[in-house]
Amino acid sequence: MLGMILLAADAIAKLGAAVGGGIAAIGAGIGIGKIGGSAMEAIARQPESTGDIRSNMIVIAALVEGVALFAVIVCALALFL
Repeated sequence: MLGMILLAADAIAKLGAAVGGGIAAIGAGIGIGKIGGSAMEAIARQPESTGDIRSNMIVIAALVEGVALFAVIVCALALFL
């Protein structure tokens, strides 16, 4: 009986890790999309500051992508370890 409970708990933990990795990837995609959309609106309003806006957009998108990659790696480690 205890073995069955432990197997179910392990399966639920792996399912949670997989769902967490998916949510992290989806959240990063939504966040980067919003960053890009806001940057395009800002460039349309002030075309003379295109370089500054673009560089800030790239830095913020890289930070979001880094956090998402870290979350996916943690979820993958939880799946396989």
